[in-house]
Amino acid sequence: MIEGSRTLLIIDDDTIVRQSVVAYLEDSGFEVHECADGPSGLVAFRDIEPDLVLTDLRMPGMDGLQVLREIHEESPDAPVIVISGAGVMGDVVEALRLGASDYMIKPIVDMEMLVHSVRKTLERQDLRAQNRRYREELEAANRDLKEHLRVLERDQQAGRQVQQRLLPPPSSHKGGYTIARHILPSLYLSGDFIDYAYRCERYMSFYLADVSGHGASSAFVTIWLKHLANRMVKEEGLFCDQASFETGPDDMLQQINSELHASRLNHHLTLFVGVIDTHTHKMHYAVGGHLPMPVLITEEGARFLPGKGKPVGIFKEAQWQVYELDMPEHFVLTSFSDGVLEILPPEGLAEKEAYLLNLLSKGVECQGEDRLSAVCDALALNQVQEAPDDIAIMTVARS
Repeated sequence: MIEGSRTLLIIDDDTIVRQSVVAYLEDSGFEVHECADGPSGLVAFRDIEPDLVLTDLRMPGMDGLQVLREIHEESPDAPVIVISGAGVMGDVVEALRLGASDYMIKPIVDMEMLVHSVRKTLERQDLRAQNRRYREELEAANRDLKEHLRVLERDQQAGRQVQQRLLPPPSSHKGGYTIARHILPSLYLSGDFIDYAYRCERYMSFYLADVSGHGASSAFVTIWLKHLANRMVKEEGLFCDQASFETGPDDMLQQINSELHASRLNHHLTLFVGVIDTHTHKMHYAVGGHLPMPVLITEEGARFLPGKGKPVGIFKEAQWQVYELDMPEHFVLTSFSDGVLEILPPEGLAEKEAYLLNLLSKGVECQGEDRLSAVCDALALNQVQEAPDDIAIMTVARS
């Protein structure tokens, strides 16, 4: 606090007391104005707009309590110190009730006590003003934040609509096979993505991708992946003939890996890619670091598919083994993103995988109309209020 920049107003009808107070406060570095009665003091208060007012309580005509009322009606935050004779403590109590900042008792023997009271009152006033500024700045920041959040939410909703339109139909039925998908995002936008299609009236291809991270940047990679896969199908005939059926899963992962490195998107993926020949009922698949492995449910029970492979986008040069499996007459192949592990009660990975197998073996029949709903019911997905991570589920069934 710089005293020389602070203006004080003294209102007291006792000339000797008033002048002695003015002289001491000026010597202490304050700019001091004085008035001999209440009405002139109020006029000076309006003209000068002092930082602090000191007023005697007992004055003829308008007393200090009236002055205090007038000041606080006009300027509720203005600090006022009242000066009272020793015999009028009831007035002091009333003054404090009306909002006086402090009081002094006449005669003021130790002027340094008065200076101390003035300084402390001004410091409190500074703190209140600072707190008001902070509140105003905080309220302005909150308004700006709310507006930014509204804009972000609109952007996220628009991005979600784009992502939803790029997904395949919720289910598809071709050649005796049914394929379906469900995605539960942890945010508006999901880093999980599912796609499937029926190629050349024979090959059913599908993949489930889980992009590292969350939110808009991860969702952007899923959109990029969709367009890349479409280009591979249209321009390179991916999964459209016997040769591509044999090597297609590895070819797809290698090209995604190469272009992901070239794009410098700073994300990697885990992927499960599969293709079924609906004439021979053979499946070829490749695993790009994906966990948990897809679960094959048959009339004999549930088991994880064998297989392993590197994540996509980490190693510059990589290849993936293509696995082959003869599909039974009745089965449900269920693939998950790793977000499903977050909602399972056990702690360790092995325990979670065993728990998942047990749920699916008891809760999902390999024959029936709606296998995807049965999987979601077994996992109690409708009871998940806020998913800790994106959860994607894809089922391929033959019956």
